Amino acid sequence: FKYNPMLHNTVVVSTLAYQSCAATRDARTLTSGNDRITLSRGVNSFICTFAGHCQAGMKIQVVAN
Repeated sequence: FKYNPMLHNTVVVSTLAYQSCAATRDARTLTSGNDRITLSRGVNSFICTFAGHCQAGMKIQVVAN
């Protein structure tokens, strides 16, 4: 994920957290702006937790087979 770290982050979340845009306190949060993530088999969910970003659609799910 490439982004401006002053404006965004990448948080690894569950499907439920993805749907509700509510990350848990212990969720893995990446803030470098140049994040590389190894996907797990199945659905991988990511959101931005900056105020209003996830609710505006800044989230993605990736399915790895």
